Amino acid sequence: MENRVKNSSPIKILIVDGQPLIVEELCEFLESSGYRCVPCESSRCAINAFEADPDISLVLCDLHMPDMNGIELTQQLQALAGKQRIFESILLTGRADKQDVIKALRVGIADYYQKPVDLTELLEGIQRQVAVVQERQKTEKLGHLNQKLQYLAESIDDLYQDMESVRRPPQAPEHATQAFDQNALANPQIPTIFKQLSPRQLDVAKLVSKGQTNYQIACDLGITENTVKLYVSQVLRLTHMNNRTQLALALSPNASVQQHRQTAH
Repeated sequence: MENRVKNSSPIKILIVDGQPLIVEELCEFLESSGYRCVPCESSRCAINAFEADPDISLVLCDLHMPDMNGIELTQQLQALAGKQRIFESILLTGRADKQDVIKALRVGIADYYQKPVDLTELLEGIQRQVAVVQERQKTEKLGHLNQKLQYLAESIDDLYQDMESVRRPPQAPEHATQAFDQNALANPQIPTIFKQLSPRQLDVAKLVSKGQTNYQIACDLGITENTVKLYVSQVLRLTHMNNRTQLALALSPNASVQQHRQTAH
């Protein structure tokens, strides 16, 4: 018993059939193969079990049941799952009708098997669908993680902005803006418009000005390409520039001096 629990799949299989003996046989066989099963003898029972147990990610159901057939049951479960929950369905049928098979495939049922079922063949099919579910779940988790990283990057950038605004000295009176900025002349590589950027945004802007791709920037800074895209978008928005070419020109050695000369006049 300890061995079986240790090696059991994290995915649960919902087994639905109007014949109790078939449900019992399938549960016993699949549990001996390391799967956790939830037995049901009606579609209504299956819907309740699916709602109550989020670990159910594979549904093995009979096509012909008195209260609701297997295709209708799958559609009900799909409506319950929405886009947040991932699962696959396998259909069992005692009499294969071509139209039923076509309809089953159209609604998204992954596979079907003719009764009496070859258990070895069924096990191979279940293993394939479990692998599909796990891959879809992994992709979904990576998508959520990537989204969280983008939110984190935005939050860190906002924190930098707040810190910079606290450190930045009060702006001079309006009449003093006509005076030439000697500091800008001393450091022409960083025009005044770029001083509002956070250190990380400025790093990205400088690498963009050198003609580096998002991939190269990501490698240099140890971040993802999506995060680089986010920073580039923020830099363009904050500096009111339309594209990377304008950004590169603005960071050219003579751009800052020219900008301050125009401001002075």
